[in-house]
Amino acid sequence: MPYQITVFGGSQPKPGEPDYQQAYHLGRLIGQAGYTVMTGGYIGAMEAVSRGAAEGGGHVIGVTCDEIEAWRPVKPNPWVCEEIRFPTMRQRLDALIDQCDAALALPGGVGTLTEICLMWNLLLIAAIPPRPLITIGVGWQAVINQLYALNGSYITAAQRQHIHQADDVETAFRQLQEMLTSGKV
Repeated sequence: MPYQITVFGGSQPKPGEPDYQQAYHLGRLIGQAGYTVMTGGYIGAMEAVSRGAAEGGGHVIGVTCDEIEAWRPVKPNPWVCEEIRFPTMRQRLDALIDQCDAALALPGGVGTLTEICLMWNLLLIAAIPPRPLITIGVGWQAVINQLYALNGSYITAAQRQHIHQADDVETAFRQLQEMLTSGKV
């Protein structure tokens, strides 16, 4: 069975914008590797990753929920091959984290930050088995490094080992492949 890779990312990027193109490129790398990609299933980075993965020959799972669609009129993007639907955002987040073999986080806002922090915390307390969690881009690097700088005594070296950082999608994808093939998380 191919690896299932969750990709977190913001809903704002539009086709033609640099962040959309980077998300598309990441999705394509995942699809060409024969992995299954899981996203939130909607617009922005989720759409770009889904499109890239589908066009790269991969299987695309969109994890959607009623609460989001009640909040904003949006439907799953056209590149979703398989939709997994939940009533609540919490159930959606649990599925994106529990059902993946690894997770990558593209630039995003509060929702993406929530996804990163929830997965990181579940890894810290061993509520889920170890797996790669890689943030992509200088934005997440700045947030995490600032967290370490201001609250470092609360975040031990062992806890820091559960999250990895990459400057760009190519580096993140190489890190992902190395971690999956070596079994080192």
